[in-house]
Amino acid sequence: MAAFATLTMTEKLIDLRGLKCPLPVLRTRKALTACAPGDIVVVQCTDPLAAIDIPNLLGQTGDAIEETRREQGVTTFRIRKR
Repeated sequence: MAAFATLTMTEKLIDLRGLKCPLPVLRTRKALTACAPGDIVVVQCTDPLAAIDIPNLLGQTGDAIEETRREQGVTTFRIRKR
């Protein structure tokens, strides 16, 4: 009989609303550093520059944006740690 490992992926919400550049990208980097591969980080930002800075960060780290939404001045990124 084969043994199967249970994979546990977590999803963490990070509320960065009200923070200005460079804090959203720095806190996103810190959160991703603490994650295991496959984990999801959901980041909420109101800083308009985050729409540029966070994708640039992920281009450096190799992590992936699964979804980006903008609603009522809040940009939400769903990021999967690689």
